[in-house]
Amino acid sequence: MTRLRISELTQTYGATRALNGVNLEIHSGELFFLLGPSGCGKTTLLRTIAGLQLPSSGRILFGGTDVTAVATQKRNAVMCFQGYALWPHMSVRENIRFGLSVRGGCGEAQVQKALDLVKMGELADRKPQELSGGQQQRVALARALAVQPACLLLDEPLSNLDAHLRQELRKEIRRICREAGITTVYVTHDQKEALSTADRIAVMKDGRVVQVGTPQALYCAPVNAFVAEFMGPTNLIDGEVVSRKDGQVHIATGVGEIVAAAAPASGSVTVSIRPELISLFAQGDAHGASPAAGASSGAPADRVAGAPGAIPEGIRGTPAAASPGATGIRWASGFVAAGRRVGVNRLVGTVVEDTFLGQSSEHLVAVGSERLSVVSAPPRHGLKGDVAMEFAPADVVVLER
Repeated sequence: MTRLRISELTQTYGATRALNGVNLEIHSGELFFLLGPSGCGKTTLLRTIAGLQLPSSGRILFGGTDVTAVATQKRNAVMCFQGYALWPHMSVRENIRFGLSVRGGCGEAQVQKALDLVKMGELADRKPQELSGGQQQRVALARALAVQPACLLLDEPLSNLDAHLRQELRKEIRRICREAGITTVYVTHDQKEALSTADRIAVMKDGRVVQVGTPQALYCAPVNAFVAEFMGPTNLIDGEVVSRKDGQVHIATGVGEIVAAAAPASGSVTVSIRPELISLFAQGDAHGASPAAGASSGAPADRVAGAPGAIPEGIRGTPAAASPGATGIRWASGFVAAGRRVGVNRLVGTVVEDTFLGQSSEHLVAVGSERLSVVSAPPRHGLKGDVAMEFAPADVVVLER
């Protein structure tokens, strides 16, 4: 297993900087993802690690050895491209053996080990055209693994597959890399692919690394609005910090005052709230009933909104009378008591759009001039009119602007 260190790596093409002072530490045996939009520099970085192009400046170290100017085959980095590049006239076994022969080896034991690792032993005598896209991808991986590389580099390996097969292959690639114990760098622009597969992720933008962390850290604690939005759907609301009280921060926004558990001391901020962390109540929902939407089923119990309670004294605004048919829901925004918790944020708005997503549904709710997304799981059908939305201060991520 090889540890990679990338130091102040820069790549220029005329006046364009494809990479701009990139610094990264990739641990031995780690499945490390480079994630970002098209043109952010992730494939350029991967090709530079592979030795397929020299950087304009900076250094690349494999296990403490500077390989910046070392040829690809001598640094023993193997790259798998989007196209599988399998020889059509060769069998699966022959394709893997050919990869070894190019590196000066031909051991049948290595070929068989690679076949067993990707579970393609029974199909070893088939030609590529007799295989599915997913099976061809496994052969390409086996050919790369057979040479026992110091580093495996994958450039959007699942981009040619359909959605169902991509989901299946994500798990397989993670299993294969784990069992092989090879340091792997994986390029993608698909955040779901990165979240479900990576040990750690580097989010890139304009040739720079914006944030590095585990999938959970990047999703739950992004450093800015770009990372928050790129890692998955979120509601971004601009506001101003107005006060601090009892360890919480009060932020004035266009949808009303929002309370967060932590935030910058003052100034202009952007609030990020994930749609699945908002609980949704419609008129007619009984007091104490389960919310129409809430945090995902794996969320801690104290993070899921319970039944709305009375608005405490001191909260600005006067609760409007409950609409006919509503039971126990007070239709006013504010920071309210709910269930056994001290308080949650509540916003009141009007559903303007519903989208069925299979296992869940998305509801677009108008609150003032804003449109907030709320995800219900299981899905809720035919939701119309006024709704109350609740979310905990701990689920509000506050970002500096």
